[in-house]
Order: sequence, then C-alpha cells, then structure tokens
Amino acid sequence: MCIMHDTMNVYFDNAATTAVREEVIEKMVSVMRTDFGNPSSSHFLGRSAANELAVARKNIANALRAKPDEIYFTSGGTEANNWAIQCSAKMLARRGKHIITSSIEHDAVAEPIKMLEQNGWEITTLKTNNMGFIGSDAFADALREDTVLASIMHVNNETGAINPIEDYSREIKRRKLGTLLHTDGVQSFCKLPFAVNALGADLVSISAHKLHGPKGIGALYIKGGTKLPAIFLGGSQERGKRAGTEAMPAIAGFGEAVRLAQLEQEENTKKVTTLSEFTSRRLVEELPEAVIISDNGSPYILSISLPGYKSEVLMSYLESEGVCVSKSAACKKGARSRVLEAMRLKNDVIDGALRVSFSQYNTQQEAEYFVQILKKASLIIRK
Repeated sequence: MCIMHDTMNVYFDNAATTAVREEVIEKMVSVMRTDFGNPSSSHFLGRSAANELAVARKNIANALRAKPDEIYFTSGGTEANNWAIQCSAKMLARRGKHIITSSIEHDAVAEPIKMLEQNGWEITTLKTNNMGFIGSDAFADALREDTVLASIMHVNNETGAINPIEDYSREIKRRKLGTLLHTDGVQSFCKLPFAVNALGADLVSISAHKLHGPKGIGALYIKGGTKLPAIFLGGSQERGKRAGTEAMPAIAGFGEAVRLAQLEQEENTKKVTTLSEFTSRRLVEELPEAVIISDNGSPYILSISLPGYKSEVLMSYLESEGVCVSKSAACKKGARSRVLEAMRLKNDVIDGALRVSFSQYNTQQEAEYFVQILKKASLIIRK
C-alpha cells in the first residue's frame, strides 16, 4: 500500500515534550486569575490556593498509589533526580560509598553520579543486554554490603526499554540491605500502570510535560520514613524539604494533567499500542531495510534505524515535509546516542537511528504519512 497525502504537520517527538492539553491550560489560567494567593497565607485567598495545592498533590499521589505526604513538588524531573541522588549520597556517606547505576540513564542521573565519582564515590555502571534493559542478575551481581544507593530508570527515554525495578527491590530486601532504590519514572508515569509499593522504589522522579502538562514542574516521591535531606533551605514549603513559594499555576496544571491521564490511561495505552504496532508494520513493509530497535518496551517510544543513512539528513528531510522526530534524547542536542552505543549496536544502525514517540493525540493517518515521507527521503537521499 502506498498512499501519499498532502503535506501535513506530524509531531512524533512526545518523549521530548508533549502539547499542553486544553483542560490543563484552562486550569492554570483559572489559578492565575482567581486562586492567585500564596498557599502559606492564612487569609481566604491563601486558603483557596492551599486547597488547589492539596488537590494537585492528592491527584499525583493517587496515580502513584502513594500517600499525599510522600509527594514533593520540584521544578521538573531533572531537579527530582538531582535531589534523590545528591541528597541520598550526603545522607548515606557514612554507611558506604558505593552506587549502582546503568549505562542508559538520562543525563539528569548520569551527570550527578559522575560528579559523585569525581568526589571519591565508587560507581558500578551496569551494561544493558541486547534488548536495552538491565537484567535482574546483573543488578544482583553488582549489589554489595556497602551499596547505599541504586539509581536505574524505569523506562528508557530513547528506546522505551523497561527495566525490572521490582526485581531489583526484591533482591535488596532478600539480602536485607539498607540500599536506597531510586528510579527515574518520567517516561513511565501515567503511561505504564504501576504502584510505588509494588515497584519497590524508595524514590521516584516524575514530570508534568511528558503527559500533556506544563514544563517546569515535576515531583519526587519519597517513601514514608525515608529521611532525605532538604534540597533548598528557607521557608517551610514542602514540609521543610524544598523552600520557596510554590509555582501554583504549574502545580495545578500538573495535578489536572495527571487526573485526566489516570482516567484515560487504559484507553490511551490501547490506542498508542495499536499505533506503534501499525507504524512498525508499515515501516517493515515499505522499507525492508529498516531496523526496529525497540523490543517489547513502552508503546509510547519506537526506536528505528535506516542503516547506511545519517539521522541528521533523514530528520532534515522529514522536517521539510512537516514531520518532527528526533535521533536521541532532546537534551543531547544532536549528539550521538550513548544509549544505542551501550546496546552495542552496529555503527551504521546507530548513525541511522530515529526516535519516534507517540501521544494519545496521534493518528494512523499521521503514521502512514511519516512512513511514506521516510520512504521518499530514503529514495531521494540514496540518489
């Protein structure tokens, strides 16, 4: 089947960020216009803002199957990751200085851990298997009596590979170790069904802008009883752990985005799964040379490659036809993917890789258009 369409705009870079949905925008505008008080103020406008803060916190806690007082708002996933890693290290340094992480972490995890290594910490960086995730046995083998922190992401932001966080947690408990387990849940929150108790992580980082909420707001789940030090000092906001007047419009928008995502999660997952499978099938049919890198991971992220082509050239042509995709994480700004390198893929596969990431608002018509434009690009560039 070869169906060409008039030029259309297709946004397939939802793992980088998503469009803010209208209901969230309306909620944020309402808070800015009406509930603009400081949540710490005792007058009626302060109480109204404090109520909005409590509702947002409860929505997020419900989505994680956590308690509201285990949710701490941050400026995003990067701050949440830095808080979890740096403050855990500060708290636990007397018990041991060994940390486990992986070769496929987002820079928001990799960089603070690198800084700790430069300051005398011993880091074990686990390699992925050929499917892109960290196996349970590899984690168990790396775990030691002096391992005070393990930080491994739940869903990889480039390939969609899912790490078995539950298995890591069970191994820590089986050996009766005091290791804190942190996971970057930015790409899995409200997309894959999980409860923090079942997941077993002590610390989970999440963000709003991957699920049709605003940028600049995220949260860190801190399991009850975990005495993580404060990240900012000053006022008593966030129960004394993160000082500073709360970003109420963004927090309210985050809470509303999560509430809606939870209501729609099952339906959206089915839709996106169908779309991802359709896109993979059409790519293989129309471009037999295409390599599907993703394997049994999150349906929201499809990693593909056209060996023999350059990602930048393919992306440039796709963009000229209205299609937005990426080659790796947006924060890498075009650098070669170390995630794909960690998977030990061939150089020509890495060099021709594209990340296609979906949202609930994408359609099969858009997917078909993408496939046809990519096929057209391959024929033109080959000449």
